[in-house]
Amino acid sequence: MSKIAIIGSGSWGVALATHLAKCGNEISIWSFDPEEKRIINQERKCKFLPGLVIHEKITCSNDFEEVIKGAQYILHVTPSKFTREVFNQYKKYVENKPVIICSKGFEKETRKTLDEVLLEEMPTAKVGVLSGPSHAEEVSIAIPTVLVIASKQDDVLETIQKSFTCSQMRIYTSKDIKGVELGGALKNIIAFCAGVAVGINLGDNTLAALLTRGLRELTRLGIALGGEKETFYGLSGLGDLIVTCLSQHSRNRKAGKLIGQGKTLEETKKEVGMVIESIDNIEVAYQLSKIHNIEMPIVETVYQVIYENLKPREAVKKLMTRDVKSE
Repeated sequence: MSKIAIIGSGSWGVALATHLAKCGNEISIWSFDPEEKRIINQERKCKFLPGLVIHEKITCSNDFEEVIKGAQYILHVTPSKFTREVFNQYKKYVENKPVIICSKGFEKETRKTLDEVLLEEMPTAKVGVLSGPSHAEEVSIAIPTVLVIASKQDDVLETIQKSFTCSQMRIYTSKDIKGVELGGALKNIIAFCAGVAVGINLGDNTLAALLTRGLRELTRLGIALGGEKETFYGLSGLGDLIVTCLSQHSRNRKAGKLIGQGKTLEETKKEVGMVIESIDNIEVAYQLSKIHNIEMPIVETVYQVIYENLKPREAVKKLMTRDVKSE
């Protein structure tokens, strides 16, 4: 088959590596941590996925050139806030290889989407975005999963679709990079809110309303930022929203639940133990809603919970007592 480079050795990077290795590919993962390299290569373990035995076709290195040389394409799977920094360290090895963004979020300081960050640093790059309802814990053990790959280049769509598709994974294609990327980033905010609702012991009625109205909000902002409406009702929007809001695997939902239970933001980050994309995404989405004059009451209220000390139960009351209107 092919050699595939994966930049990032967290749970999602290792889960994707596991799937692609089972499809017969040689996988080379980059990690910044020498100890993580040792654990993957020698112990054949991933500290983020207990119980997983690393596939024999997977190796890990701390050297970008070693990982990328000879690869058919590159999967970029670092936390959003490190995207520009890490990409600048390896872009000289990219050449004409497609770079597929598998992270979900924004660059907080610039409010740019990650495809914008990559193209700003390397305008000639062939960029794609892989997204959809997918938890690393399930992909790593071959539970059937359906994703969408978005790119402006037909050859990128064809390569990723063929490379990933098997009996455990189905891949759809899209030309709407902006919509696919924004759906994956913005749904984390609603997942955080779902966690808060669980943390203060609200019920299924509340969660159903939150998902429905939350989807409406992220669609409004997504369209204003260049996405297509239909995309937000597809895998990277509605699909990812459902799995992230309702699953115990979701770190964003877990973070919200801890806040709902009275934990501080710092206590929450420590207990989750991994990057919580929704925290930065909430601030960015709030700022973007003001810049584009988009009404987003759920986003505005959760922003006040995180950054202005609004109590979660008061936040619910504030949302429920807004002026009534037509749907």
